[in-house]
Amino acid sequence: MVLLPRSQCLTLLQELGHVMGLEHLKQVHGQMMISGLCRQAFAVSKLVELYCFDSSDCERRDYAWHIYRQAEEPERQMIRNIMIRYSTPQEAIMLFARGIERGTRDVADKFTFTFVLGACARSSALLEGRQIHAQILKTGITSDVAVRTSGVHFYASCKDIGSASQLFDEIPLKSIASWNAIIAGYCSQGPERSHEYAYKALGLFLDMLIWLPEGVKPTETTMVVLLSACSHLGVLATGSCIHGYICKTIPLPEGNVFIGTGLVDMYSKCGCLSSSLQVFERMKKRNVLTWTAMMAGLAIHGQGKEAMELLDAMVSENVTPNAVTFTCLLNACRHTGLVEEGLHLFESMSSKFGITPSLQHYGCITDLLGRAGQVEEAYKFVSDMPLKPDAILWRTLLGSCRTHGNAELGEKVGKLLLQLEQGRSDLPAAILPTSEDYVALSNMYASAGRWDNVGEMREMMKVKGIQNRPGCSAIQVCNSVNSW
Repeated sequence: MVLLPRSQCLTLLQELGHVMGLEHLKQVHGQMMISGLCRQAFAVSKLVELYCFDSSDCERRDYAWHIYRQAEEPERQMIRNIMIRYSTPQEAIMLFARGIERGTRDVADKFTFTFVLGACARSSALLEGRQIHAQILKTGITSDVAVRTSGVHFYASCKDIGSASQLFDEIPLKSIASWNAIIAGYCSQGPERSHEYAYKALGLFLDMLIWLPEGVKPTETTMVVLLSACSHLGVLATGSCIHGYICKTIPLPEGNVFIGTGLVDMYSKCGCLSSSLQVFERMKKRNVLTWTAMMAGLAIHGQGKEAMELLDAMVSENVTPNAVTFTCLLNACRHTGLVEEGLHLFESMSSKFGITPSLQHYGCITDLLGRAGQVEEAYKFVSDMPLKPDAILWRTLLGSCRTHGNAELGEKVGKLLLQLEQGRSDLPAAILPTSEDYVALSNMYASAGRWDNVGEMREMMKVKGIQNRPGCSAIQVCNSVNSW
């Protein structure tokens, strides 16, 4: 074996390293180990950088991680390369924490803070992210807009919208990314206070138009998020205004698949199916999300057969449906009473498209059969399914039993549902019974004239401290939304 001089090894790494295959790189690595170059931090860091050059290669990943673990004091660049190329969000947080613990020089810089806060956002690591935020305050890197924007995105992703809003307000000169982060954050907070947050997102958009520097316009990401807020609220007038703004500021919006899909979804959910269809037909490119959104829109408006026809058109354009597509189609069937079509579609999921049905798909069939009055068949379908039913399935079947006056089966289903709370069933309690379940069972007893059982249900709710939650409705009149 010919031993290369140290200088030649370094030259190979610096000049030819990026064009080397893995085998050649391993040979240079071996030469470095023999010559003692692996004790020089610069050379080792460069070697890790080259191993990280192809992030899709698992063998390169293993070598990069091995070198990092062997290094007594890994350099900032080595940590950064592995963090970006070869780490999961949890590993990225661990790498950063070890770098701080070892006192690695300059590991806590703007770039690293931005990346590791993104890792905390992706893994919902609220505690770790708060500790990293404290490090940012400690090091004094608080004036950088990118770092602060990452903090806004992190807190919003971890459902701490209060901290996200406070951090956003502290940014003196907000970038378009900062506005995107807070608007998207308000639109992704989940069902609780969702209406309030959607209105807040729309209000922030108006503020953004006022405060953005002249010539700087909202991005496509902003528009998609705002369309989602309008879809959630059902505010057609506001959604139409945003559509008009999009047409003025974004060239050829029909060519943007994400904006087009957002418009299809918004118009459908705001009750304007004709506009949704017009946008859909004008779109130059449509992906599986676009087709699924259009099918969902048709389902909402009771056009089940038209939604089923879209599946054939979708497949003819070489777009493969996914699990969400079939959920929308099954919803279309259950809302329009297409029992045979729904059962055939459910069977074709696995036989034709290779998609294993989930609990949500089984729930659609259960509701489809229940709405058609076939409650006994629905109960048998749930009992024979390979997955264990959850509370939503039993709740759906209970509603069908009440609608069609089958008190005997409804009582059996209701008791199975309530057993989820009491822990006496082997069914998974991912979603526990709510006050609506007790009320539904009580109402079913009342419909059957079984007033003693009604009293028992009411007493059970009182003992458990369960209160019936009031519903909420909203309507838009003259550009003002009123809820009650």
